[in-house]
Amino acid sequence: MHTTPDLQADTPSKSEVKLPAYVRIGGLVFRTLFLIVLTVLTARVASPQIERLSSLYETPGDLVRVILGFAVCVWFVANLFILPKDAGAYRTWLYLGLAVLPLSLLCVFVGW
Repeated sequence: MHTTPDLQADTPSKSEVKLPAYVRIGGLVFRTLFLIVLTVLTARVASPQIERLSSLYETPGDLVRVILGFAVCVWFVANLFILPKDAGAYRTWLYLGLAVLPLSLLCVFVGW
């Protein structure tokens, strides 16, 4: 009986591929900055129109917007601590961050 060797065992999977340090650090930095900018923008947009927090109960629209904004900000901050699992994600964040981060900073500047 002749068995063939498993050719798939010798090839590394995508998660085992070594990335250069600049790709991993760059992707992580761009991802972190983008999530921080989104958190700041969401907090600004979701802030109440009236200056007092006690007035949220008077206008249900403000109350819903503040609650949803708070939930989205918590979700963004939680995602800061969940790192990508594969090498392709770091590479994607590096390339995407070069284009998206300046646009998101412009949105924060204009929206402020």
